Amino acid sequence: QVQLVESGGGLVQPGESLRLSCAASGSIFSINAMGWYRQAPGKERELVAAIAPGGSTNYADFVKGRFTISRTNAKNTVYLQMTSLKPEDTAVYYCNARVGVAGLNEVTYWGQGTQVTVSS
Repeated sequence: QVQLVESGGGLVQPGESLRLSCAASGSIFSINAMGWYRQAPGKERELVAAIAPGGSTNYADFVKGRFTISRTNAKNTVYLQMTSLKPEDTAVYYCNARVGVAGLNEVTYWGQGTQVTVSS
């Protein structure tokens, strides 16, 4: 079992920055990769960024150059540093953790989400 708790969301103006945090607990030693997804009203949940155990990262095209994902050495906390925020970034941001081997026995865990609102 892995539990994920997001924090750091809030209301900011366009162009400002925000850092989201995701604290993992439970069987954190079994976590493969972690990432951030987001879901805006009326839209499907989409990948924002992901980070593998070795530190390699993957970003959605719409956030490249603006967002940065990182993690602690213990891999129990992941962050999403968001800069140059735009109104279209407004969404609920969810932390994601994957356990096991992709395509074989992978299990996905989700946090409850944290609201990010970008508005003037």
